[in-house]
Amino acid sequence: MKSIGIDVGTSFIKVSLLDVESGRCLGASTYPESEMPVEAVRPGWAEQDPDMWWENVGSCLKKLDEQYSLKDVRSIGITYQMHGLVCVDKNGKPLRKSIIWSDSRAVEIGAMAFKEIGKEECLTRLLNSPGNFTASKMAWVKQNEPEVFSQTYKFFLPGDYIAYKLSGDMSTTDSGLSEQILWDFREDAPAGFVREYYGIPASLVPGHKPSLGIQSLTREAVEKQWNIPKGTPISYRAGDQPNNAFSLNVMEEGEVAATAGTSGVVYGITSRSTADPFSRVNQFLHVNHHRDNPHYGVLLCINGTGILNAWIRRNLLSGYSYNQMNQEASGVPAGSEGLLILPFGNGAERMLENRYTGVNMSGLDLNRHHRGHFVRAAQEGIAFSFRYGIEIMKEMGMHPGMIRAGEANMFLSPVFIKTLATLTGATIELYNTDGALGAARGAAWGAGLYKSRKECFSGLDKVWTQTPETSWEEPLEQAYKVWKQQLESILSNV
Repeated sequence: MKSIGIDVGTSFIKVSLLDVESGRCLGASTYPESEMPVEAVRPGWAEQDPDMWWENVGSCLKKLDEQYSLKDVRSIGITYQMHGLVCVDKNGKPLRKSIIWSDSRAVEIGAMAFKEIGKEECLTRLLNSPGNFTASKMAWVKQNEPEVFSQTYKFFLPGDYIAYKLSGDMSTTDSGLSEQILWDFREDAPAGFVREYYGIPASLVPGHKPSLGIQSLTREAVEKQWNIPKGTPISYRAGDQPNNAFSLNVMEEGEVAATAGTSGVVYGITSRSTADPFSRVNQFLHVNHHRDNPHYGVLLCINGTGILNAWIRRNLLSGYSYNQMNQEASGVPAGSEGLLILPFGNGAERMLENRYTGVNMSGLDLNRHHRGHFVRAAQEGIAFSFRYGIEIMKEMGMHPGMIRAGEANMFLSPVFIKTLATLTGATIELYNTDGALGAARGAAWGAGLYKSRKECFSGLDKVWTQTPETSWEEPLEQAYKVWKQQLESILSNV
């Protein structure tokens, strides 16, 4: 038996094929070869064509069927870029391009909703500001594109659209509603009061189903095109960050996952629905949430992380591989001999209360510092930003003693992973997995092919464990103290 996981990213579509019995990845396909385009008609806008996603999903499925045969696929899972908006008509045809997660056109609409609905009401019931999330984007369509709004039959998330194309069923999930800011945590039900405030009819919101469990069945056209049997259950659906946590077997109270690509994320599980009064972190339903057994995901997002490492490679160390950069950093003492870098150059930071500081560097000594210092100071600065964010999460009662991550991006750097472990006091475990494979595991569990969490993750391999480095503690703490003082000084003037 096989299970398929589909990852609808911003740059690529990836589909992984899981052998259910062994728990191992049989193969994977990524498409297109170059990144999918993001259209920005105006500054701050970001749109993609939903049918482009679907065509690329088809290309991946075709390749996997040719290589491995999909006739014995028994479940399908989907993960996707969060917070996007897809509007479709009665025939399921997109009425406009998707307004994706990085589009900021609805910021002012969300801010006004936060003010008029009331801060206390929003934080008590939504655990977030309406912000620039999907419901606010739909309100933007209502205000600015009335002809699209009048033709909209349903609106939902990118992963919901792919599920519809596979099955013909227009639906979303409980966790999907929470990431659209359409979930009332107090009532544990859809947040009708947000929809009503925005003047969005209830009929436009599709039915909602659990993220983990049979949601719909594939239609005949899927079997004709790719040999996936008609009636195969779509049995798992989650946004990319909840799914990353699931992929790493992060499911229960106190467990924490992290990513560090262009941006960085720390995502922890709690059983308490508690809002950050300053909206520096977000809280959503986790994939295994149930009313009688609540599971919430606390999400800290840091825009300016790995993008700094990539910028240094592209502009200062042309021709260097990331491995060579990591070797340069390893030759510099912890604390980078006084060179400090704030990495926040990728837009306003939510954890800094939506303020933008830009990248800042201090302590440069022209007689002491060389390129290795720049690399190490950048990687330490990224780790400092994680420490700063985790301090916010601790204010909400989360105290991570272990952090799980995939063996990718910044977590391939020995300096970064050891610095992060030392600064947080946490053990870091690295696993060889990704979002598409995690979605395939979730689908197999949701379809009943796996009977337990233990069985579901039996094939998940831990490849590295990093504990805090005692000899680094003092120089890193001293450097972080100065780094934090400089950040807070800058914030006081922004």
